[in-house]
Amino acid sequence: MRLLLRSVALWLALLGASTATASKAVTAHLTAKWPETPLLLEASEFMAEESNEKFWQFVETVRELAVYKQTESDYSYYNLILKKAGQFLDNIHINLLKFAFSIRAYSPTIQMFQQMAADEPPPEGCTAFVVIHTKCTCKVNEIKKLLNKAVSRPRPYLFERDHKFPTSSDNLPVIVLYAEIGTRAFAEFHRVLSKKSKNGKILYVLRHYIQKPSSRKMYLSGYGVELAIKDTEYKALDDTQIKTTTDTDIENETEVDEVQGFLFGKLKEIYSDLKDNLTIFQKYLIESSKEMTPLKVWELQDLSFQAATQIVSTPVYDAIKLIKDISQNFPVKARTLTRIAVNEL
Repeated sequence: MRLLLRSVALWLALLGASTATASKAVTAHLTAKWPETPLLLEASEFMAEESNEKFWQFVETVRELAVYKQTESDYSYYNLILKKAGQFLDNIHINLLKFAFSIRAYSPTIQMFQQMAADEPPPEGCTAFVVIHTKCTCKVNEIKKLLNKAVSRPRPYLFERDHKFPTSSDNLPVIVLYAEIGTRAFAEFHRVLSKKSKNGKILYVLRHYIQKPSSRKMYLSGYGVELAIKDTEYKALDDTQIKTTTDTDIENETEVDEVQGFLFGKLKEIYSDLKDNLTIFQKYLIESSKEMTPLKVWELQDLSFQAATQIVSTPVYDAIKLIKDISQNFPVKARTLTRIAVNEL
């Protein structure tokens, strides 16, 4: 029994060593220059693109949601954000929100607001603060005093991406709140400012501000990245052996029944008289799916129209699947797309 166990252990060790040696995968991480941004803030920006009304409804719902981040796991907190967002979004938009989270689509927007806050600059030690016509404070009870002569001071410049609380008029004293949605400091300021805005006394503007940014790096999604490594060590090889091996590999691969959606086993059974032609076509598909031949400039000019043509000509129930396939595997699909005829009209 001991001899058997030693043999199994040795076999597993050799298997692990050979697997590690054979693996030539290279993993690369693309990091941004700014730290990781909170998903709750990114979700609010997704809401803002839907409508200003949904943005403020979402903000009202998650006023102190960040408190749960201290007690919940990252996954539970992620699901909690989706649950809150689900009160204002349908299933399709929830899936789009998940996709936006995965590629961190709204992280640059959060960092943009963070940079605006840094330019003020924020009062030292404040988790949230307001700017009232060049005057700032992080105390709620000082807002009334700073509002008294606000009109005599310069009015702040507002950007297109600024979040303005719904009000009847824009010709009012402007209070810009820099705070992190979901925190208690934000909830305290928001309660006072939203009430004043509803009463028509101020124009309430919200900008994201994170007092203590995350220590984790912001990882971004990369697309179309190629890492080419050239081996400068020359080796003497027998060309006949290489050709034989290649032919054998292709013959083994042609035994696979499905290639790019074609069931060649079934096709050869139905059209037995075209078996040789089908085999040639099958080999062509296998080879073309493995290599990405550089395209000529003139082949690229209609590539977007050719992709759209293929999607439009596909049945509705398969269109989404095709869009996903093309977008995720575009470099591989590009050569096939160039053969699609486009209607000039």
